[in-house]
Amino acid sequence: MSKKVIFSIIAFSAIQVGFSQKKDENIGSEVVNIVKPYTPTISDAFKVKETPAVEEEVVEPKIPIKYQIFSFPVASTFVPSKGRAADVDKEELEKGFSNYASLGAGNYGTVNAEVFIAHQLSRTDYVGGLLRHLSSQGGIKGLVLEDKYYTTGLDFTYGSRTKDMNWNVDLGAKNQVVNWYGLPESIIFDDATINAIQPTQSYNTISLGGRMEFNDGLFNDASMQFKRFSDKFGSGENRFFVKPAFDFEVMDSKVRASFVVDYVGGNFKKDYYNEGEMKYSNVIFGTKPSFLYQQDDFSVHLGAGIFYTSNKFNGASDGKLFVYPNVKASYRLVGDLMIAYAGAEGNLQQNSYADFVDGNPFVSPTLYVAPTDNSYDIYVGMKGKLANAVSFNVRGGINNEKNKPFFVSNVYDSTIVEKQGYHYGNSFNVVYDNLNTLSLFGEIKADFSKSASLALSGTYNTFKTSNLDEAYNLPQLKVESTLSLDFTEKWYGGMQLFFVGERMDLVTVQDKTLVIPTFNQEKVTLDSYFDLNANVGYKYNKRLTFFLKGNNLANQKYNRWVNFPVQGVQVLGGASYKFDF
Repeated sequence: MSKKVIFSIIAFSAIQVGFSQKKDENIGSEVVNIVKPYTPTISDAFKVKETPAVEEEVVEPKIPIKYQIFSFPVASTFVPSKGRAADVDKEELEKGFSNYASLGAGNYGTVNAEVFIAHQLSRTDYVGGLLRHLSSQGGIKGLVLEDKYYTTGLDFTYGSRTKDMNWNVDLGAKNQVVNWYGLPESIIFDDATINAIQPTQSYNTISLGGRMEFNDGLFNDASMQFKRFSDKFGSGENRFFVKPAFDFEVMDSKVRASFVVDYVGGNFKKDYYNEGEMKYSNVIFGTKPSFLYQQDDFSVHLGAGIFYTSNKFNGASDGKLFVYPNVKASYRLVGDLMIAYAGAEGNLQQNSYADFVDGNPFVSPTLYVAPTDNSYDIYVGMKGKLANAVSFNVRGGINNEKNKPFFVSNVYDSTIVEKQGYHYGNSFNVVYDNLNTLSLFGEIKADFSKSASLALSGTYNTFKTSNLDEAYNLPQLKVESTLSLDFTEKWYGGMQLFFVGERMDLVTVQDKTLVIPTFNQEKVTLDSYFDLNANVGYKYNKRLTFFLKGNNLANQKYNRWVNFPVQGVQVLGGASYKFDF
């Protein structure tokens, strides 16, 4: 009932207002006269003092407030959107193969063949084999004796790689055939004498060895080998060595101790004048302990070498004890950009018939074999980087060697009965003397990119001997340069340049003025030479590659050894194939 009354009142009021507006719609006009213009004034305001007076100062004590945070997990349903890595151009890795075969042939009847096979027996064990052959039918102009050569080798290996150690066992065999073709030009031999010369020599090697490496523990590594070396003339030599090494720490510093037991023994059926058998043997016992000290950019190895040698020849013994310095130090002047180093070292070097043949295959089987006392080798140098891709190494030193072996041409003696193929001044002997060497060495390497690299090195020596007139067959200057290039993904190539300075040797000279010829040895200078070699290859696919090699491309007619000229331009072409079983 009340709601109806209120609604009636509101409606009646609205009607009245509506009528009133219509009635007063014309309100008329009014005139206003202004007698005086308006002039505003500003009344005074109360100004607060800058420093109000405080009647009473009350210091309220601070109330300590304790905060307590109630930690509780909050469930979140927010899932960030996954980002996508930017695409990178991946370089396709070249597939690796475990085996390969290579065959090449060239002028002078040259054949070069290699076959390598490897197989993984298990996760840790593996086996491998390598067959190599290099031969030439000769054909050097101006020679009257055969100059062909052969070298064939076969090697097997069995090994294992585990977390704690790595080890392998090697078995090898090699046959090498050479000819003493270098007859002296100053001696006149008749056809009957030349036809009677048998210049062929053959060497045979059988070796068994192994190596062990330990990742943890006191025993670090060890290597050992037994080698049997023999030749066509009944010469025989046995060589055995074992070289263990130990690493341990003393007062936070590393100490390394290496040991060696090295035995060599052999015999030659006759000496150069066919007067008797030659027997030799030598055992070297030695150790080289060293202490490593490091502080900031400075490091130094402090140690010494102690060796004993028995040195027996034809029953006579000459046992000696040797003590050598073993000090090496380095200091980083500017990080890896410039490192200064120096050292003073010494060693007792074991010589052997097999080592002499490796150095000069034209030696006669009538050698005196004895060790070399390298009393000291003092050097100082600097190495580092000239740029990110360019490194250098310069070094100078003084080396003193006692009982140093030199290759010297054998004399021709017409009085020798039952001459062998090496009795015509066409072979080399080994003579010993003390040698002091002052050397300067420099090397620079540049890796311009992954497809181009350059290496250049050179050595300059000055020699001083005690008894010999010259340091025979040792050059004063040697320079070597190597350039490797990848032209495209398919084509690659390289170049090598070797320069060897003048050397001195002795040569047999015939006095033709006498009715009965006499023969004497005179000094001769071997001209310096350079040898330019190059190679180019084409990768047909991942497995097959074709290659072409050239040696002595400048066609230098030089003598590596006196009366032994080398072959001229040599070209060898072939292919290699990679495969898996």
